[in-house]
Amino acid sequence: MDTRAKEASRQRRKKRIRKRVSGTGERPRLCIYKSLANIYAQLVDDTAGKVLTGASSLTAEVKSDVKYGGNKDSAKKVGEYIGKKALGMGITSVVFDRNGFKYHGRVKALADGAREAGLIF
Repeated sequence: MDTRAKEASRQRRKKRIRKRVSGTGERPRLCIYKSLANIYAQLVDDTAGKVLTGASSLTAEVKSDVKYGGNKDSAKKVGEYIGKKALGMGITSVVFDRNGFKYHGRVKALADGAREAGLIF
């Protein structure tokens, strides 16, 4: 599949998801993005239009634990780290936004890591 067509498909999926998924101050949106080499996660309050916190495989605490940022192990660590940060801020429940990516592999690993850290979604 052509990379432009693949990205267009992801953008269509993203549009469908974002019609229904929105974050609030009490229950922010856990938005993820993955590139070939890294994975990123943010907690977003859509009502205020602000990013509350974020983490990625490039964050110092995560980077010291993983060798390579583009695999399932690093995704799980990012999920655990963002979960701990959220709990530290008093956030226990989030809305998961997979950003058009299919729910398997690194996306699933990040979600599982966040759930193991104590986030509810």
